[in-house]
Parts: sequence; C-alpha cells; structure tokens
Amino acid sequence: MTKREYYKLRIYCNLALIATAIISGLSFVAQKLGMLYIGPFTFNTLRCFIGCICLYPSIFIFKNLEPKLPETTARKNLIKGGLISGLIIFIAFTINQYCMIYAQAGKAGFITSLYILFVPIIAVFMKQKLMPNVKLSIVVAIIGLYLLCVKGTAQYEIWDLFLLVSAFFFALHIMTVNQFANNTHIIKLSCLQFLVAGILSSPFMFLLEHPQIVNIIAGWKPIIFIGVIVTGLAYTLQMFGHKATKPVVAALILSSEAVFAVLGGILLLGETLTLREIIGCIVMFGAIFLSQTHNKYKSNKNSISYKITTTHHIET
Repeated sequence: MTKREYYKLRIYCNLALIATAIISGLSFVAQKLGMLYIGPFTFNTLRCFIGCICLYPSIFIFKNLEPKLPETTARKNLIKGGLISGLIIFIAFTINQYCMIYAQAGKAGFITSLYILFVPIIAVFMKQKLMPNVKLSIVVAIIGLYLLCVKGTAQYEIWDLFLLVSAFFFALHIMTVNQFANNTHIIKLSCLQFLVAGILSSPFMFLLEHPQIVNIIAGWKPIIFIGVIVTGLAYTLQMFGHKATKPVVAALILSSEAVFAVLGGILLLGETLTLREIIGCIVMFGAIFLSQTHNKYKSNKNSISYKITTTHHIET
C-alpha cells in the first residue's frame, strides 16, 4: 500500500468513526423512549438480534471484505473475535442500560465516556506507546466532557461506580475489535458479536423481566431504530474505523458522541446550549483535532510498516 492509499484509508476510517459517534449521540432519545415500554434485558436482547439479522444479508454483498488469510485462520479469528467481543459488549450493554434507569443522564454520559481514559491505560499495559499529543488529547477531552455533561453539584452514587465499570468494558471492546478488525470479515464479526450478546441476554430477559408482545409493538419505533441504525450500522462502522485508526485515537473520536447528543437535543427537542456546554463542545473537538496531529508514517522498500494488516502492535 502506498503512502497516498494509506492516508486515504485513514480518512475513510476516521469518517466512519465520526459517523458512529453521530449516530450514537443522536440515539440517546430513542434509547430512553424504548425503556418506557420494556426492561433493560428485553431491550438489549431485541437490539442485538435485530442488529444481527439486518447485518446478515450484507455479508454476501460485501464479500470483498474477506481478509487475505488462509480460510481456516480467518474462521478461527472470526469465532474467537465474535465470542470475546460479544461477551464484552453484553456486559457493557447490561450494566450501562440498568444504570441509565437510575443515574442522571448528563453525569451518566460523562462517566460512560471515560472509556477514553481506560483505552490508553489498557494500551500501556499491552506495551503500546502513547504519543505526547495523544496523552494531552485525553486530558483535554476529559475536561471537555466534564464541562459538557456534568451540570451543577454532582453527588456520586453507587450507580456511578457501575457506570465506570461499564466504561471499562466499552474500552475493552474497543481494544478487542481493534485486534480482530483486520484479521477477519468485519461484517461477519459484527454480526456474530451481536448474536452472542443477544443469546446471553435472552435468559435474563425471561428470568428477570416479563416481556409482552403488546409492549414491544407499542415501542417498536425506538427499538427498530436502536437495533438497525445504532446496533447494526454504527457498530459495524466502528469496526471499519479500526482498520487504520489507532485505538486511543478511535476512543477519542467516539467520545464525541456526547457532543452530538447535545446537538441532537437542540435539533430534535428544542433544547438550548449554555456557555459552559458551548465551551465543552469546542474543547472536545479541539482534543480530537489534537489527537490527529503528528501521526507517524513509516515505510520500507515494499509497503507501509504502520500496522494496517495486523493490529497486534500499534504505535499510539
């Protein structure tokens, strides 16, 4: 791959992550509406199965996404990646969905977005190098998120601790997807992870909740939107984004969903921005811009040594 082709791919991957952040941010209203009709496990079970079903036909349409690896190796990567990422996203979805019932929305958004702090911590433990601009971006982004999400005097409760745990699992999911995105068919991987998460959620749906068809039909609009657009489309775009975007930078871009959630409130609910929130939005976008500077491009005689064909070692 040439230098020009690499930068073109990186732009596409960053755009995919921005699209994921926009969809996730705008989905907040639909997620809250869906919870008015059904419980958390029912909601997660339906969103995962719907996401899996709507992705399945795309596997045959985008056959060219199959990695250039031996079939047996690609299949092992798919199964391993799907099982691990499915388990992780099941835990993250479950904890986060339950906490959203009780926690304050703004504070919940801030704590959940702290996966931008956990991702570099995990990366360091995996002996990945953090560039100085990325370290600074993380600090700036956390400040921006706080200004944007946390209003007034914040009193912390037990739900906040669980939200922090869910943020850790979202960070694990980002790192896991980054490991497998270039080693298997990304749509197959996305489809399998949601199948696994849906299967894991369904027993709890029947044991702890009492799902009724009437309630599901009544809330079909937000359920379909979250299942198809958010779960099916956005998370698959995220996987594509990891093909040429470092995990820490990807986490920073994804955290901009908090900004788009606020903008969605303005467009859809007629809300207004305070000066504090405007500053928070500017700081967030500044952090993302800063993270994109000083990215190294290394080449040898034949190709780019920046790891776009495998993500076992990523300079961050």
